[in-house]
Amino acid sequence: MGALIFILELVGTAAFAVSGAVMGVKKGMDIFGVFILGLTTAVGGGVIRDVILGATPPRTFQNPVYALLALGVSLITFLIYRRGLAEGKHRAFDLGLFIMDSLGLGAFTVTAMSTAIESGQDGAFLLVFVGVVTGVGGGVLRDLFAGETPYIFVKHVYASASLLGAAVYLLCRELALGSAWASIAGMAATMLLRALSAHYRWNLPHARRPEVRAPSPGDAAEGTENDSV
Repeated sequence: MGALIFILELVGTAAFAVSGAVMGVKKGMDIFGVFILGLTTAVGGGVIRDVILGATPPRTFQNPVYALLALGVSLITFLIYRRGLAEGKHRAFDLGLFIMDSLGLGAFTVTAMSTAIESGQDGAFLLVFVGVVTGVGGGVLRDLFAGETPYIFVKHVYASASLLGAAVYLLCRELALGSAWASIAGMAATMLLRALSAHYRWNLPHARRPEVRAPSPGDAAEGTENDSV
């Protein structure tokens, strides 16, 4: 199981590094900014996971393979856009980015839960919490660093997909299907819900924005009178 977790973590790291690097490119950042955004997106969720579980220093700082992979993928992504290889292929690259982002979300959700179980944790609430926070944590940091409203609050079903994947993972473990099958099922559920939400444009309900009434000449006059009292 340890080998499976490691492989899934590498998959998630690469997937999220692409997501972060592309965001950096679209924001017009230089190569250093692209590196930082790709690295933060790739390892941010794992660092949060390890801090919650009390595993310090976080695994990212114990094994440089995660950071090196994230930087390598970020460099490749930067060069692709730098050389104009993505021009005229925006739809294909957007689809690829969506798939990678969904893959990273599912991978980090289930690996975080597996890591928590291996560390001796077994409470369902803690496992789900760690899984979801790890899955969305890197993306939240990416959006904050890029000056965007975090994706999970405004776009398609995202954190909810991670929550579904975590629930499926726990259910499969309760059914004694084994950790490997539970991980695969949890990832599949996460990616399936994301795909369906994007295809059918599902979104969680949004609060209605308060209407801003344009000031009238009477308002200005009233304000002047109040100021003179």
